[in-house]
Amino acid sequence: MDVVTFNYITKKKRPREIKVLKVFLAEIFKREKTKLLSLNYIFCSDVYLLQINMKYLQHNYFTDIITFSMSDSSDLVVGEIYISIDRVSENAQFYEVSFQNELQRVIIHGALHLCGYKDKTKAQKSVMRALEDKYMNLLAKFISRGTLK
Repeated sequence: MDVVTFNYITKKKRPREIKVLKVFLAEIFKREKTKLLSLNYIFCSDVYLLQINMKYLQHNYFTDIITFSMSDSSDLVVGEIYISIDRVSENAQFYEVSFQNELQRVIIHGALHLCGYKDKTKAQKSVMRALEDKYMNLLAKFISRGTLK
């Protein structure tokens, strides 16, 4: 059984390099010294994620990602990450990056939340963005060279 799984509620665009992403995500947890037991990504629509946002977080607005820690222990990560493909697509256009680039960033962003990083304050957002950039660069190298070194 895979430690990282990808599931699709929407038939829209999907991430590329799935096998590479799964290995890479496990590597993020390793580098962040966080024990990953299970991580489930669910790719969905704006409407689906809005329902989750309202039901569990009492937020009545669209978002690109919601991360849930399902672990009873602070030592082991069990998580679910919901990603709106609609929102990622719109954000990619807004930031003038490819859909795959924005999707990879959001996927990494969710993993970093489960590693304990927050993004509520300006300082936290700055740390999160720097880590996203670091891991996006490492992922690009990993995809092109097939190695994390």
